[in-house]
Amino acid sequence: MVIKEKIKRLRDALHEHNYLYYILDAPKITDFEFDQLLKTLQDLELQYPEFFDPNSPTQRVGGGVTKNFKTQAHRYPMYSLSNTYSKEELLQWVGRVQKVLGDEKFEFTCELKYDGASISLTYEEGKFLRGLTRGDGGHGDDVSLNLRTIPTIPLKLKGDYPDFVEIRGEIILPLEGFKLINQQRIRSGEEPFMNPRNTASGSLKLQDSKLVAERPLECFLYALAGEDLGVDSQIAALEKARSWGFKVPETSILAATVEEVFRYLDHWNQNRLDLSYEIDGVVIKINSFNQQNRLGYTAKSPRWAIAYKFKAEQALTQLESVSYQVGRTGAITPVANLSPVLLSGTTVKRASLHNADQIEKLDLRIGDFVYVEKGGEIIPKIVGVAEENRPPKSAEITFITLCPECQYELVKEEGEAQHYCKNQFGCPIQIVSKIQHFISRKAMDIDGLGKETVMLLYENHLISNIADLYNLKRNELLNLERMADKSVDNLLLSIEASKNKPFEKVLFGLGIRYIGETVAKKLVKAFSSIDSIRQASREELIELDEIGDRIADSLLDYFKDDRNILLIERLIKQGVAFEYEQQQSTVNNVLEDQKFVISGVFQTISRENLKQIIESMGGTVVASISAKTNYLLAGEGMGPSKKNKAERLGIPIIDESTFFNMIKV
Repeated sequence: MVIKEKIKRLRDALHEHNYLYYILDAPKITDFEFDQLLKTLQDLELQYPEFFDPNSPTQRVGGGVTKNFKTQAHRYPMYSLSNTYSKEELLQWVGRVQKVLGDEKFEFTCELKYDGASISLTYEEGKFLRGLTRGDGGHGDDVSLNLRTIPTIPLKLKGDYPDFVEIRGEIILPLEGFKLINQQRIRSGEEPFMNPRNTASGSLKLQDSKLVAERPLECFLYALAGEDLGVDSQIAALEKARSWGFKVPETSILAATVEEVFRYLDHWNQNRLDLSYEIDGVVIKINSFNQQNRLGYTAKSPRWAIAYKFKAEQALTQLESVSYQVGRTGAITPVANLSPVLLSGTTVKRASLHNADQIEKLDLRIGDFVYVEKGGEIIPKIVGVAEENRPPKSAEITFITLCPECQYELVKEEGEAQHYCKNQFGCPIQIVSKIQHFISRKAMDIDGLGKETVMLLYENHLISNIADLYNLKRNELLNLERMADKSVDNLLLSIEASKNKPFEKVLFGLGIRYIGETVAKKLVKAFSSIDSIRQASREELIELDEIGDRIADSLLDYFKDDRNILLIERLIKQGVAFEYEQQQSTVNNVLEDQKFVISGVFQTISRENLKQIIESMGGTVVASISAKTNYLLAGEGMGPSKKNKAERLGIPIIDESTFFNMIKV
């Protein structure tokens, strides 16, 4: 009982510190102190799994996997809002409200229309039960596992909450977080995301909740649903939700007149770019719940609310030329070079055209006057052509057929929108980009090698691939410009130290197409060595979570090329790690020498936590079933192929309840 109380106190303390940090922006302890408390709780939960709680602060780190998101009915429908783009239409809506309410006075609430993904959160007895996407308004997908990772969604309510309540909120990605995510993707040779809204929405449907936890998502509350909530108006509901621990921006107002509403619209239309997140308008609601009930609904929308949408800022400028960029994976991206134009506070000179299909869709020509917007207020994009201004001698754009860097013939694969240069071992920009990726902080983290230094080494024929880094000699480096004794010594020390980087960093650093950090970790833990990954069949690869056809095919293609094999063999000889060194602190050895395969989705615990428990008790989690497997730990939605294979081999299939009984000591 002492342990149970200690776990409860830690959970309560962490919930409170989370609230102080993310909701009130008034932390009382340092990040380090918070992490230490969290680590203590994680260790206790691993040691005493019988006290597992799905709403524990430790669940915010993610790790659970959802293969299929269940569709559930909303207890209270999530209606869409009618839109208006003019004050005249807004006045017409006010007139319709007045017609129903007669001589009664009514007030408005004005709230910013957050540009994200709508969700519904259900709480029973103050505890988070589930979260659904909006879906079609009547049914949504259960994304509870992912929502638990978002710090501004309380897992336990504060104060005088009702026994049951549904919370309506918007999942948004702040602009700074979006910028950091795209910087990381670009460094990894991946295409940047187009806008924060789509990124936030897409994040909710990621199968691995650990990936969701890595994204700086936030939840802004905008409505309550339920009976006996203790409030009688929208403005009171927002205040009540704030007291329960939800993040409710302080931008909402109560407006007594239409003139006050108009002033609010004008203010945010002019100042919305000062916000740290995106909005695309303002939501105006009748404040009184009693009046809302009398106004009712149409088939699709409430009659008591309307969305006033802002027009995206555009600028007209001229397309001067199109250039082409080559990415690390050989992807060719056309770039529009524009006459400089001021847009949303910055000067825009270039805009991505993405691919040949986009150019064709816009019917774009050199010399055209084009309308430019900032996608998600950040990324410049061409949204249309002013054909009436088209010069008589405008030239059609013919997409290049040869790589602009190495003149290799470009290929457009079936089902791909992008053209590719396949000369990965001879295209200078691809070679340099691969080396830059290998030495990056997320991979081998080799200090002293910036972009210019890598180019300098390449141009002086000292390196032509990542393995050449480990053959660099001190005297060769000292002969180069800007390379002094100390910088050379530090660089060589950093290169030598990189040999101690774990296998998952090395695998990610190889720059295999579609193999990001998370996928690299999964492959390493499942197969342990580069030889095992190389020998894995397509079927074995696809059996892994998050490994689909595209990733499996990319791996198989990579290992088919003898030049890649030779590169890996050189790196192995130079002492780079290509095997997984498992480190585990064993709480007890009740599962010693037992091999488990985990499949499906579990009700009370994430798959990642199950794996940690098994390994902490001396067991091993393997990716695929063989005659050496001791147990198939089966959750809901387990793959039929694993079930059939386990039955054929006579391997016991156990559920989570049986598993927890097994480990009780």
